[in-house]
Order: sequence, then structure tokens, then C-alpha cells
Amino acid sequence: MKICGIEIKGSEAIIAVASLDQQALTHIALNTKKIALDDDDEAANVKAFAAQVRAFVVDNGIEHIAIKKRSKKGEFAGGPTTFKIEGVFQLLEGCAVTLLSPQTINAQHKKHDFALPATLNKYQHEAYKAACSALVKK
Repeated sequence: MKICGIEIKGSEAIIAVASLDQQALTHIALNTKKIALDDDDEAANVKAFAAQVRAFVVDNGIEHIAIKKRSKKGEFAGGPTTFKIEGVFQLLEGCAVTLLSPQTINAQHKKHDFALPATLNKYQHEAYKAACSALVKK
């Protein structure tokens, strides 16, 4: 089984895909590492972003997405753009979307101690941890 982990930062969805084969977690390196939403005030840009996301999911055969949840209020609250991005992912047809809290991701990482492969860029680490957390939780 493979899961696409997503961390939403600013106006970008940072992507990392992981799979679980015989209890071994592996990173699936893809050309697409992030998808950006430009000027979310324009409906055309949001539609273009949604089309990019849909194409990415279909082209890579993604059936499950795990998103690192952002806080809705408080000091570390996500901005409005991040929630639009999250909504686009949640509206995907034929693709299950799970929201994981940072606490859950950290607990799973500590419990299962999944290594961060060298094939990942540093900015993809949280997205990869989200994917791995969803895989080991199943």
C-alpha cells in the first residue's frame, strides 16, 4: 500500500509518497515534490491548482492521502490559503483523505522510529512522516 503525505505550508502543498511492503517503509521518489497555489483570491488559480492536484493523484495512482493538520486558532494557526488547499485535497473523488495531528505524527515516529531516507529533501520530512504515520497506523 502507498500513501501520499502532505504538509501544507503557506501556499504550497509539500508532497512525499511512502509505501509499506512486508513491514518495511520505503520512500517513492517522484518528480513532483510540491504544488503551489498562486493568488488564491482568483477563482481561476484555485481551479488550476485543483486540476494540478487531480492530475498528480491520477498520474501516480494515489488512493490515500495523509495531511498534517494545522491548528485552526492560536499562535500556530494555519492561514486561510492553507485551508483552501486542504479543501481541494478533501474534495478529490476516489481518494481517501486523513488528517493527522502533529502530536499523532510525532508519537508514531517515536514509536516506530522510521528513518528519513536520503532521497527526501529536508523540506519533505514532515510530509513523509505524515505518510509513514498513516501507513503504520492502519
